[in-house]
Amino acid sequence: MNLFYILKPKATVTYLYKTDSIRQGLQKMRQHGYSAIPVLDDNGEYIGTISEGDFLWFMLQDKKDDLENETYTVIDIVNEERNRPVKTDVTMNDLLLRVMDQNFVPVIDDRNMFIGIITRHDIIKYFYDKAKKEGSVSIEDHSK
Repeated sequence: MNLFYILKPKATVTYLYKTDSIRQGLQKMRQHGYSAIPVLDDNGEYIGTISEGDFLWFMLQDKKDDLENETYTVIDIVNEERNRPVKTDVTMNDLLLRVMDQNFVPVIDDRNMFIGIITRHDIIKYFYDKAKKEGSVSIEDHSK
């Protein structure tokens, strides 16, 4: 399957720039209700993912006052190892393995530019629909 069928394009995804202040990052996360958000550099390249836990640990390090004067930016706390991106030629099986430990998978193109995400929900739905089509699933559909 072509992953572009389930890709949420960058234009529809919430993300932060590495130069956004910690306060701006918290506000955006709260506004959209996400627990993790991709972080990009000024050119649109994917850097990493920032989570609620990253913000919490930052605030627990007695840096609460720095939120007001915006001393720190998102790049100061982003986790560059979490949610490693995939390229567009990734297999659905590889995506399934990735979302066992994360809510979404960032997708980059051949230039390492962030082009969107694939969510855990969409990957699970793909495999459910495939199993249902093959007749190997007899779970009643309660999504209606």
